[in-house]
Amino acid sequence: MKKIPIIPVPSDEAELALFEERKKIYARSQKGWFQSWRWVLVFFTQILFYGSAWLTWNDRQAVLFDLVNRKFYIFGLVLWPQDFIYLAVLLVISALSLFLFTAIAGRLFCGYACPQTVYTEIFMWVEAKIEGDRSARMKLDQAPMSFKKFRLKSTKHTIWLLIALWTGFTFVGYFTPIQTLAAEVVSFNLGPWETFWFLFYAFATYGNAGFMREQVCKYMCPYARFQSAMFDKDTLIVTYDTDRGEPRGSRNKKVDFKEQGLGSCVDCGICVQVCPTGIDIRHGLQYECIACGACIDGCDQVMDKMGYERGLIRYTTEHALVEKMTKEAMWKRVFRLRTLIYGAILGLIILVASVSLAYRVPLKVDILRDRAMPKITEVGAIENVYRLQIMNTQESARTFRISVKGIPGATIVGEDRVAIKSATSQAFPVRVSVPAGVVPTGSNRIRFVIADTEQENISVVEKAVFLVPR
Repeated sequence: MKKIPIIPVPSDEAELALFEERKKIYARSQKGWFQSWRWVLVFFTQILFYGSAWLTWNDRQAVLFDLVNRKFYIFGLVLWPQDFIYLAVLLVISALSLFLFTAIAGRLFCGYACPQTVYTEIFMWVEAKIEGDRSARMKLDQAPMSFKKFRLKSTKHTIWLLIALWTGFTFVGYFTPIQTLAAEVVSFNLGPWETFWFLFYAFATYGNAGFMREQVCKYMCPYARFQSAMFDKDTLIVTYDTDRGEPRGSRNKKVDFKEQGLGSCVDCGICVQVCPTGIDIRHGLQYECIACGACIDGCDQVMDKMGYERGLIRYTTEHALVEKMTKEAMWKRVFRLRTLIYGAILGLIILVASVSLAYRVPLKVDILRDRAMPKITEVGAIENVYRLQIMNTQESARTFRISVKGIPGATIVGEDRVAIKSATSQAFPVRVSVPAGVVPTGSNRIRFVIADTEQENISVVEKAVFLVPR
């Protein structure tokens, strides 16, 4: 019988970590073309976000999503729950735009316009202004607690909290009129849901931009995981030119590095130090890369100091890098059939949605016949009662005329005109009378025509049923 060997078990217990321990990233500040564009997008997005909430239009907030009254105000446009289709179209446009930009140039949204990236950039700027540059921040964190350290840290976190609270306040201000919200905050009279979202959004901004930072991009954001499905070999990505850069190594600026058998990379580590997610782009494309271009700016500065040609790290495609394409040839393949189809579909949807909004009738009508049996008058006429829900989506009070068609002799009993205030929905009872013997017993089709008395082109036709008792 074969003996089974006994494997000795080591006396010391080994610990296996399920998650990689986070190492704090101290991103180095740098200047450059891509960094300038990032700050342009920071200013643009924040002016748009913080400023739009305070704009007024027709004596109301210009952009307001009034969930209580179920109205969405976007400057001169008033959308109701019945206009939900436009929200669906907006989501489709956003998705197709993401597909298009990703197919062309990777994670552009992540690197320049994503709220996580924008607020992290703002918080890091505050941190650098208060605590100093990269080396100063590293020394401060390693130093024991002192009055100076406490002062710097408390100042930084105070400013972070103020930015976060203002961000939460502005966010809620798009759902509750921001001037009303400001008065409620000052008087400590916030409602429960307003308080919750105010503090929740402020806490999310403070935590994500101040502490989690790259962890959100690497582990929490789903886009980092499925972006590869939208990439191909003709997608522009931030890439290190291995053929030109290797073998890397330090060298004297005055000595010809080619004679030493070295590549253009001086192995300074600047590309790693400036990266907000802490990756080394020289290891190839990684899902953590948010395509911000910080490593390009950092490397170009080093190339300038060494007197080398720029572009060791650059935006290029895999095909262009392998096949040594010119820029013209590369850009021809960037705008390939795939991206052209995305662009055509996106443009068509935007065009159709724009035309639909431009020719949208600012009048909506719902008709419900009363459940009561039809009434027979003294002269033998038959009357049906209806409930008309008329919605005026315009920013001015309007008067509408009601008429009926489809049955000879059908008339409106009583007042056939209704006045409705601006951006208001009102219900009205309407009686329709039909002479006896005009239509057969049972169900008969009838049409209501509701038209603006001043603008005849604004009208709605709704179908209904007129019942004649046996």
